[in-house]
Amino acid sequence: MIAASQFITINGLRLHYLDFGNSAQPPLICIHGLSGNAHNFDRLAAHLTPNYHVIAIDVRGRGDSQWGPADEYNPAAYNSDLANLIDLLRFPRVTLIGTSMGGMIAMLYAGGYPERVERLVLNDVGPEVNTVGVKRITDYMNIAPTEFGSLAEVGEYYRQNYPAMRQMPEQELLDFVKWAVKPAENGAFRWKIDPAIRNVPRSGSAARPLDMWVPYARITASILVIRGAQSDILAPATVERMRTVLPQLTRVVEVPGVGHAPSLLEPEALNAIKQFLAR
Repeated sequence: MIAASQFITINGLRLHYLDFGNSAQPPLICIHGLSGNAHNFDRLAAHLTPNYHVIAIDVRGRGDSQWGPADEYNPAAYNSDLANLIDLLRFPRVTLIGTSMGGMIAMLYAGGYPERVERLVLNDVGPEVNTVGVKRITDYMNIAPTEFGSLAEVGEYYRQNYPAMRQMPEQELLDFVKWAVKPAENGAFRWKIDPAIRNVPRSGSAARPLDMWVPYARITASILVIRGAQSDILAPATVERMRTVLPQLTRVVEVPGVGHAPSLLEPEALNAIKQFLAR
């Protein structure tokens, strides 16, 4: 599916998003993870556009969105960007799908503006994250090569560092990773992500973590949680506490054989999302 590439100025930055059309349908906004981009949702959007107006955003500093000040790569800034986007697009109520960091942003918004969120899908993330998984992510971000000789090399890097992608077919993987990099003058490929983001987990918001249970407890939307059965980010104990805090957490689905984070194209995840959105 070909989406319209759109730009909008928010908080002084030129931010990019993909609009998959069907504007007569209810809006659904997809938010990617720490080092992801809007195109992570290309294939999922194809399944959802018959019934939803799907928007996928490039969080500031990622994809085709403008890089921002290093000290503004934090949850408050991301949440402000999302809130302004929803207002500028004049969406009275939305459904949110967030993967990892994107799920944290979605929880912040849904807790801050509970009347604006109808449904919430959290992909392998909750108000608490496992420190072992966070360390794994920050470690590979800190040692990641700055450039690659080919897209195949980028794909191999993803296979080594993203367990959920190890079984992905080669062409599907290349279609996924090509949006994470851009051609350099020397013919190599370099990351689109702002290099300053690599330092954020050590010196930014993760060094002064928010208590995400506070905004989570304010959410009134229906919630679906999808968890990779081998996730080192979202612990089963966290999921159980989420159920206790919010009874409207209607369903938790585990994707077998997958770590952090499911692609949402696995049959277990995709079917759960479709059923949840159809309610």
